[in-house]
Amino acid sequence: MKKISLFVIVSLITTHLIAQIKIAGTVKDNKSRPVPGVSITLKDTYDGATTDSSGSFTFRTTEKGEHIIVVSSIGYNNYEQNINIAKDPISLSVNLKEKLDELKAVMVTAGSFAAGDSKRAAVLSSIDVATTAGSNADITAALKTLPGTQQVGEQEGLFVRGGAGYETKQFIDGTLVNNPYYSSVPDIGSRGRFSPFLFKGTVFTTGGYSALYGQALSSALLLESIDLPEQSEVNASISPLVIGAGTQQLAKNKKSSYGINYGYVNVGLYFGLVKQTPDYFKMPQFHNGDANFRFKIKNGGMVKYYTTFSNSNLGLRRPDIDSLNLKDAFGLTNNNWYNNLSWRENLGNGWKMNLGTSYSTNRDDLSQQVQDQNNQPKQFPGTLYWMQNKNFELQRRQDLSQVKAVFEKKLIGISALRFGSEYWYSYDKTVIHDSLYKLIDNYTSVFAESDIFVTNDLAAKLGVRFENSSIIRKADIAPRFSLAYKTGKDAQMSAAYGIFYQKPENSQLYYATNLGMTKATHYIVNYQKMTHERIFRVEGYYKKYEDLIKTVPAINYTSDYNNNGSGYARGIDLFWRDKKSFKNLDYWISYSYIDTKRDYLNYPQRLQPNFVADHTASVVMKRFFTSIKSGFNFTYTYATGRPYYNLQVNNGNKYFIADQGKTKSYNSLNFSAEYVPSLGKVNAKTNIVLFASITNVLGANQVYGYNYSYNGMYKEPIVPTAKRFYFIGCFLSWESTEHRMQLIIICRTRIYWIRRK
Repeated sequence: MKKISLFVIVSLITTHLIAQIKIAGTVKDNKSRPVPGVSITLKDTYDGATTDSSGSFTFRTTEKGEHIIVVSSIGYNNYEQNINIAKDPISLSVNLKEKLDELKAVMVTAGSFAAGDSKRAAVLSSIDVATTAGSNADITAALKTLPGTQQVGEQEGLFVRGGAGYETKQFIDGTLVNNPYYSSVPDIGSRGRFSPFLFKGTVFTTGGYSALYGQALSSALLLESIDLPEQSEVNASISPLVIGAGTQQLAKNKKSSYGINYGYVNVGLYFGLVKQTPDYFKMPQFHNGDANFRFKIKNGGMVKYYTTFSNSNLGLRRPDIDSLNLKDAFGLTNNNWYNNLSWRENLGNGWKMNLGTSYSTNRDDLSQQVQDQNNQPKQFPGTLYWMQNKNFELQRRQDLSQVKAVFEKKLIGISALRFGSEYWYSYDKTVIHDSLYKLIDNYTSVFAESDIFVTNDLAAKLGVRFENSSIIRKADIAPRFSLAYKTGKDAQMSAAYGIFYQKPENSQLYYATNLGMTKATHYIVNYQKMTHERIFRVEGYYKKYEDLIKTVPAINYTSDYNNNGSGYARGIDLFWRDKKSFKNLDYWISYSYIDTKRDYLNYPQRLQPNFVADHTASVVMKRFFTSIKSGFNFTYTYATGRPYYNLQVNNGNKYFIADQGKTKSYNSLNFSAEYVPSLGKVNAKTNIVLFASITNVLGANQVYGYNYSYNGMYKEPIVPTAKRFYFIGCFLSWESTEHRMQLIIICRTRIYWIRRK
């Protein structure tokens, strides 16, 4: 009986096994690589398996008929296939497509440095800007340590890949900043108006930038302001040179905030201690004030308003280059008011909206006067027309009003489409020598751009921009295209192409409004490998310039203008940043080589511009010693000499080169240090930071170029107003609980009109 029972059981098991159908196969990704750990199930059953290290799987089922097999794995799109289970085994070969993920997807990087609170590792953050030795918390000065930029110290601006300073534009929350730097003083560069701590994100494009922006022939600096402060605070600035106060208040529900700040700077004491080359008969003084208001909206939207006002006043004398015993006295009073309002909103169903508007007005009152040794005005006979022009008063007002709308729609996966339009109304009025020059321009643009992610390894950005300017009665269409492909873990290749237009400068449009837009075509290719602690980047580029502005000599020492200029720029940029190799040491190295020539303005032929050096390199190091609660920062920058020219007009009424050469190489070693005695004290209520810095530590004699006398017989070098710039500061803060405000007392020197190099 027992034998019969055993036989029945064995028979039943055998029959059951024979009734089961074997399902087996392999799972690979879109690059034919096996994918382990993938779940394979027969839908609405308990039958299934998991792939092994070779991507293989096998299981048996007693199910019959039509079924759906489901293949799923984290990081990949689910896969489903209809199968018919009959008598024969089933073999499957499955290819999974990687799920598109913003954190994993390739990023278009050709011509672009991302920074701030980006989702990837940042190149430069706000703290980086503040602690880069020699920058003195000036965004432009810190960006000059990146490849593609030039070390131009005698005028303000970012000079990028063969472009002049005015060919780089700055945008805050999507709208153009008309006067991002303090007003110019001859042969003295000015710093930027905005603190790096206003911004949470920075994108510095050395070329090939987005179709959402325009009117920048070479580069765009895109700044995104912070949403809400981390906590409330009250601050005051106290020192022999600076007084100021302010507050930043965060609501208890952390959904809104407001702030206001004011500061006054007078550099008279500093100039008395550190000898300056010019004779300042009116010590530079600055009044600066700003305010902001921000609040969140239900659907994750944000409204932000920022306003800032500044007033500056100064006067200086220099020897007159055309005489032995006369002086040139220059005076400047500037008033600037800037306003920015932005609204970011989620509209639902994958739609987003970004609205922005801004208004700025800038007033410069300049005076230039030739004086004798007793500082008295000097007049000249009517025959010396060129000397008469040295005595003048100039009043200039620049207004810019803007409105911009950008809409974004999420497409399949993480692909997206953005489109919108913007309108600028600009008003420029200048009065000089009893002559009035007034320009009014209505500028409009329409743009569209799409991010297309084929896979996490392959993405493209397609864009086009239409622009029209009423003052020159010209319109243009600018296509843009970028492509990125992931070549390996944390590594990728990118390429970009684009056409970029820019209106002539207003100083040229005063005399000729029949000009067209200047044009540059960018070709860029780069390789980048980036992890959280290391970045390596190499980029090659070629730029073709067309329709640049040329000046033609005319009667009465004036000039006519046309669009007959042209040129090119080509080169290679290298960047390496490392936070990992050496404990507590953060350093980066940048190098740029450029070959560029232009035939523009009064150049008689294609020449290397006088603001370009062939080779530029920077080394930045930051090391913090926890044991002594101190940090030390160094920046060394080297650049080969820049060309200089003396261009004169011959009898044929054409420009020719009367003299030329190259300046000596640029060398600058900068140092800064901070000491934080309260570091590590868990219950410390008072935080103290002592800070000090010095630029051009070794006292190198910098020469930026040469000025020539009217007859060309005499030239003098353009040099900084002082060899070194010194800064010391004491930062004290008292942190608070939720019901107590934070007090910050800052002792610091803010010198705006000294060259920092």
